[in-house]
Amino acid sequence: MENIIHKFKRLKLGRFQREIKVVCVFIAVFAFFIIANPRVFLSFHIYNAVLTSIPIIIILTLSLVFVITSGEIDLSFGSVMGMSGLAFAYVTIWMGNPYIGLIACIATGVSCGLLNGYLVTKLKLSSLVSTLGMMFFLRGLIMVLTQGRATPLVHLKGTTFYNIIVGRIGRFPIQMIWVIIFGIILWFIYYRFRFGAHVHFVGDNRESAREMGVNVDKTIILVFGLVGFASAFSAVISVLINLNFWASTGDGYLLVVLAAVFLGGTPTWGGIGSIFGGFLGAVIIGFLETGIIAAGLTGFYTKLVYGLIILLSIIGHRYGLERH
Repeated sequence: MENIIHKFKRLKLGRFQREIKVVCVFIAVFAFFIIANPRVFLSFHIYNAVLTSIPIIIILTLSLVFVITSGEIDLSFGSVMGMSGLAFAYVTIWMGNPYIGLIACIATGVSCGLLNGYLVTKLKLSSLVSTLGMMFFLRGLIMVLTQGRATPLVHLKGTTFYNIIVGRIGRFPIQMIWVIIFGIILWFIYYRFRFGAHVHFVGDNRESAREMGVNVDKTIILVFGLVGFASAFSAVISVLINLNFWASTGDGYLLVVLAAVFLGGTPTWGGIGSIFGGFLGAVIIGFLETGIIAAGLTGFYTKLVYGLIILLSIIGHRYGLERH
């Protein structure tokens, strides 16, 4: 009987071990924040404020889980976000219609993502190097086109488009509803659809995946396209929250999102990952800067903590989790 119970526990815990560990980290981090400053973290206002901007981190993190599970990496999503936001701002002002601007934004983001996938699969470039180059190229292009100037979109405030994307239901920000919908869709794709299985196969062993009939190049191109789509949608949220397009839109998310992905249970070697873990990892990272400051430390500690999280997460994956 004990042997049966032991096997049952191994089966259940083994399947969800990454998620269970992230949940434990989640509970520990928020317990620390509450103990450090209960007045701040037992108040609704702090959550209301953070939930306004945290959807960007979550959306980017969930899309990047696919790329890293496939055995690749994308460092350009912040610049793709900026380029997509530029397309949204310019087309919206030029056409006088934010819906057309949204289409232009999504088209720009997906195109940049597919181009990244093409460089990796067809030109056989390292995803690390090619997306690094794309990051600098797109950011430079944004600076050249804008000359560093902002593009105000204040006239969108209060419009139907604005309320659909970043409005509020009571005090609850609507962008969190979009995040939940996005997360559920990606969870089903990742775990229940053939494409998700192909992503795992490609990240685990590409030659075996090819022998099984998986179109490896197509799969990799599509996961980069997914990141492009997520970057574009994040850009729209960012621009509408600020009612401005800044030339620096998308900057500062690279370290944050990578930390969320690795903390969420997706290791660097490919083949495995976690959508739910990525979601929780993004929430933890999203609250981290606020928590650090509320605990009495200065903002200078933020990047130190991000770097430490990335290192500890990778070490934990290497020595604390099974590769398969």
